[in-house]
Amino acid sequence: MEPFTIYEQQMQRKLTRWGIRLQKEPNLLERASKSIQNRINQVIPDKIHTTITATVKGIVQTTLFGITYMPKTDPLRGVSMADRDAKAEELLSLYKKIAAAEGAGTGAGGILLGLADFPILIGIKLKFLFELAHVYGYSTHDYRERLFILYVFQLAFSSAKKKPELLHTIKNWPAISQTFPPAADVMKQVNWLQLQQEYRDTIDFRKMLQLIPGIGAVVGAWANFGLLEELGVAGMNCYRMRNLQDKAAELADK
Repeated sequence: MEPFTIYEQQMQRKLTRWGIRLQKEPNLLERASKSIQNRINQVIPDKIHTTITATVKGIVQTTLFGITYMPKTDPLRGVSMADRDAKAEELLSLYKKIAAAEGAGTGAGGILLGLADFPILIGIKLKFLFELAHVYGYSTHDYRERLFILYVFQLAFSSAKKKPELLHTIKNWPAISQTFPPAADVMKQVNWLQLQQEYRDTIDFRKMLQLIPGIGAVVGAWANFGLLEELGVAGMNCYRMRNLQDKAAELADK
């Protein structure tokens, strides 16, 4: 196998900088924002928390056990990282447009459709991540790959305090993934309430604006477009990291 290309070396440096940013302590604004969000959570009725948690849990169960998001194409093999990145950028561009159109439609429909956007948007994001996995050569037929997608999802939308722990898991995925029990038992290890709160808190402000009459359509498109962009950056970097780790392991074996 050929040594790392110039492009791959550039990506290694980019990933190092990205990892450092993720592990920084929350700044004053982030801490203040989190404090406000915690207060909001305390006044939201438990019934709403339960409903949202059940929604997230149902979608995640579909991710792990269903075929709803499974790509019809096989994972790409024998493709350079530069080519994978180019295909990933095309994929992200498409899904940002899909998410923006969906956000504009539900945002224009008022509060009820705005709330309906919550599960729809998660589905769009997960479908994107499934296809992204195949772009970088990983088959989502393996439940561990589907579980990896959930960690990427959490990394993109978790608090600054939580990101270092998630990044550690992703960096050490080859070893950690071998310790997982059967898929059915993995479900018991997920903190559903924490997952939905982290996700909701990250998108809270943007998505609440979507419910405001008169500006909902514009805000809905803007919010969903931005959220897919954030997910795209996290997803591409996580899969780049794995590609480079896989290559390093293969080079070490020779």
